[in-house]
Amino acid sequence: MVTSIARQSVILKCKMQKSVLTGNYEFYYAAGLAAKLAGLSLDEELRPKELAEAAADVITNIEKGDERTDYLCALLSGYCPSEEYDGQMKELFLMGVQEQRLWKV
Repeated sequence: MVTSIARQSVILKCKMQKSVLTGNYEFYYAAGLAAKLAGLSLDEELRPKELAEAAADVITNIEKGDERTDYLCALLSGYCPSEEYDGQMKELFLMGVQEQRLWKV
């Protein structure tokens, strides 16, 4: 998996407000980005099901009103992660948390 592709995919989906998360790679980047936007920290070692539970709490703390952010919350709330996990998912989560070019492809 090329991590930049998962990042780009999430950003484009939020900008165009189309599609759904298609896998855990996108999910991890989206969850990290949501944590950044909410100003909350999450454990980067969380496994998929644990991260889904934590993300549900995070999206309640995100300021609503921006269409891209609102769609990011919808993407996260509509995704059911698989048990699959690897180190690139942690890397993508951290990319989201540390995002410097918000909404830029």
